[in-house]
Parts: sequence; structure tokens; C-alpha cells
Amino acid sequence: MSTAAVRILLVDDQPLLRTGFRLILESEPDLTIVGEAGDGAAAVEATRGLLPDVVLMDIRMPGVDGIEATRRIVRDRAAAHDPRVLILTTFDLDEYVIEAVRAGASGFLLKDAPPEDLISAIRIVADGDAIVAPSVTRRLLDRFASRLPALREEGPPPGLDHLTDREREVLGHVARGLSNAEIARELVVSETTIKTHVGNVLAKLGLRDRVQAVVYAYETGVIRPGAH
Repeated sequence: MSTAAVRILLVDDQPLLRTGFRLILESEPDLTIVGEAGDGAAAVEATRGLLPDVVLMDIRMPGVDGIEATRRIVRDRAAAHDPRVLILTTFDLDEYVIEAVRAGASGFLLKDAPPEDLISAIRIVADGDAIVAPSVTRRLLDRFASRLPALREEGPPPGLDHLTDREREVLGHVARGLSNAEIARELVVSETTIKTHVGNVLAKLGLRDRVQAVVYAYETGVIRPGAH
């Protein structure tokens, strides 16, 4: 992680919750709160002006909700500023969560998570990783598969034809929720080799992290709901 403090924007329509998050996060020397917003529209504007590294985003707010705000923030990101969105939710299996991940969120966390989990999640997301375990994302996709676009039947979707056979195989294992170590054991190769394959898959498909790769695999039919 960079020696510079992680810049955080707090977004929640309840001032008391924002105050609680601020008290928790400001006790950490490597985290700093650069601003707050009470709704999605204000969050988008604040992100443009304050350039946070991580946006801690409530998913349900009046007006522009957390999903639409996430979509706008990800769409607006400049090359020099790529903020990560960490969604806060009340329920771990919520259809709004999968919509937020599809919109570009780097993960989600329960609002009642212990303070140490919140702090850890922010650091992980700031480092460019996803905080949602692919296995959790898969459970979400299996449950809410009907909300996904119709799967393609006319052949490989755009992007898949750029992957090697081994990269497609690795993508399938990622979509099943396997870690790099588990995939390495499955394919009898080193974990470093799998890490390289995963990086190539993300780069070729223009995906930000493993969570996005799981969503892509479901949307394109690489893996079907309920498959094992």
C-alpha cells in the first residue's frame, strides 16, 4: 500500500451513521476522511471534486441510490483517478448488491460488520483488490440469475475469443469461486502461474477484479446458474 493515507468519502443518508464511521476510520493513521455526502447525486459531485481513493457507499438512499451513484462514478473515472466503491448493505444476499457489483463496485460489506472488518475492507479495496469473495458473488448470481441479460447463443461473446484455452479454463474456475491456490492444485501448476493467468484474463476482458470476472462469466454463459 502507498505511504499516502487512503482518502475516503462517506456516503449515507443517515448523519449518525456517517459520524460513527468517521470516528472509527479517523482513529487509523493511514485512513483519512475527505468528505461526506447524504445522497447519491451529492456523492458523484463530491467524488469529482475531492478525488477520494475509496467511496464508502450506502446502497439505499432517496433520490439517486447507491447503485446509480456507483455506475456514474465508475463511468466518470479519469485515467489518473480510479476511485473504488465499497458498498454498505443491511443484508448479505440482496438483489441490490449484485446490481451494485455489476455497476462497478469493488465489493460490499454489512453495515453491522465489526470495525476491524470495515478498516480491513477499505485497505483491501484501496489496494485494488475486491473485498467480495467470488464464492459469495456466485451465490448472489445463482439466486438472482433471472436479473441478468439473456445469455448469448450465437457463439463466444466479444472478448472470449482473445483468451487462450487455459485462460478460459482459469476463468471458469474463478467463476466457481476458487482461489488461486485452489485453481493451482486443480490444474497442477504453481500459484504464481495462476496469478499470471488471472491477470491476463482481467486485462484482455477489460475487467477490474475477480468479482467482475465472475459476473462476466455468468453474463456470457461461461458458467450457468447452479453449475458446479
